[in-house]
Amino acid sequence: MRRRHPLLGATLLALVATAIGIAIVLAIDWWPSQASTASKPIDTLYDVLLIISVPVFVLVMTVALYSVYAFRARPGDMRDGAPIHGNTRLEVVWVTIPFIIVSALAAYGWIVLDDIEAKQKGEMRINVTAQQFAWSFDYPEEGGIKSNQLVLEKDRPVRFYIKSKDVLHDFWVPDFRLKTDAVPGLTTHIRVKPNRVGSYPVVCAELCGIGHSTMRQTVRVLEKADYEKWIADQGQSEEDGGMAAAGGDPVDAGRTLFDGTGCGACHTLADAGSTGAVGPELDDLAAQAAKYAKQEGISPEQYVRQAIVEPSEFVVPDFDDGLMPGDYGTQLSPAEIDTLVKYLLTVGKGANAQ
Repeated sequence: MRRRHPLLGATLLALVATAIGIAIVLAIDWWPSQASTASKPIDTLYDVLLIISVPVFVLVMTVALYSVYAFRARPGDMRDGAPIHGNTRLEVVWVTIPFIIVSALAAYGWIVLDDIEAKQKGEMRINVTAQQFAWSFDYPEEGGIKSNQLVLEKDRPVRFYIKSKDVLHDFWVPDFRLKTDAVPGLTTHIRVKPNRVGSYPVVCAELCGIGHSTMRQTVRVLEKADYEKWIADQGQSEEDGGMAAAGGDPVDAGRTLFDGTGCGACHTLADAGSTGAVGPELDDLAAQAAKYAKQEGISPEQYVRQAIVEPSEFVVPDFDDGLMPGDYGTQLSPAEIDTLVKYLLTVGKGANAQ
């Protein structure tokens, strides 16, 4: 019976491994939902890269393992290997083929990038500001509304103007598939067209300090009518502290502000369901505010307001100064700050004592 050549067996194994590898990488759900027009072409590009990478990886490993097996030194054989001066034809082939593959992939990637970064008709400008450890958003074309929530209109293109107040951050919405650095002293840009209604995480993808892991917020994509209502509510919220939108319930209004300003990323508060540990726990804020306010000769309301507007003035023991953003006095209206102060002093373990 004729014996099969080892190279043939290695080739068959490589083909089987390639087919299995491609099937596995395409079956894995690498990404979350597709929530922007850029998601599908980027996912397709990623799949193409995987399809090309698997056979290349298998080829390299097959040649390496086959060479280790076929050309291994036999026991007791201490001779030098045969002198090899190279094979010009083979060298041309193994340089040319990878060059063609890499060039084709680079051209494909450039086409996808150029398409998703192209200016779109009717795009809206939103200014994004990053700071340790929160995001804030400014809508100059919507009456200059400022918000700690990112809300977008479905199928309306947006261009983000992104900057940082302190250190390097990275603005990333995984469901949009797009991200870019927020660099101190520079304004970076990125375009997106959301095409799916829902709520999606906004993540800082650059290590920016002790609270980096908590620098998360949510972008909500709404239908046109809902988006316009949100814009109208934002203008009203600045005047009444969010009371109208909450149906006149001060606790609901305060909880909405607490969630919307990203306070839960750094603070624990049972009523809001937050478990942040970067800043002080707020469940017994009422009792703590009464204690520190008495030392300062002010009211608990004044103490909490001051702690929000000028956090460096009252630094809680065992916590470092500079962790809390110092611009909530400009991000929130006086009425919104009043609502937030009353909420924080109303909920929690020590509230009934006030």
